[in-house]
Amino acid sequence: MLKRRWLMASLFALLMPVVACAESTGEYREGEHYVRLDTPVRTVNPNKIEVTEVFWYGCSHCFHFEPMVHAWAEQQDDHVVFVQSPAMWNAVMKTHAQAFYTAKALGVLDKLHQPIFDAINLERNMLRNEKSLAELFAKFGVAEDKFRKVFNSFSVNSQVQQADARARGYGISGTPEMVVNGKFRVSTRTAGGQREMLKVVEYLVEQERKNTL
Repeated sequence: MLKRRWLMASLFALLMPVVACAESTGEYREGEHYVRLDTPVRTVNPNKIEVTEVFWYGCSHCFHFEPMVHAWAEQQDDHVVFVQSPAMWNAVMKTHAQAFYTAKALGVLDKLHQPIFDAINLERNMLRNEKSLAELFAKFGVAEDKFRKVFNSFSVNSQVQQADARARGYGISGTPEMVVNGKFRVSTRTAGGQREMLKVVEYLVEQERKNTL
């Protein structure tokens, strides 16, 4: 009996380095750590590897993920394009999506992106309508009439519709979620957390790099 236990312990000790080695390689499995989309969604530039984060300003998880994902994006080389795309399942989310594309169109997204997050998540100001957003934009030097004109423009509304169509194509069920090259969707649920989600994304980026570049 003792000899058998000794043999089992010895076998376990021999197998442990093999298991640890497999975990350290960062091999992730389709259907477990990420999902392959049934129909790929077209990317902006087929010559680049596009990584898209689908987010919502009112999502506390997105709020905490924001500095992490931007730090990750800044470390990527020129072959990787990071894109943020707002999710929208109701009227408030659509209003926030309009705010995102309005700030982008006005060239003030860098100034207003974090303040919008802060207003909703820290100050408990949900920015539910055009008026409350106009007031916030005014604090950063955007005249109200200029804001309203762009906010209600055909261009901004078109971008909102395109973002909604993308999210549907991705099959997004929550935020934040990430999509690599319009082919693979990664969530915190499948990956096991926000940092783990970025690791899975890195793995998929490398796979796409080998296959396409």
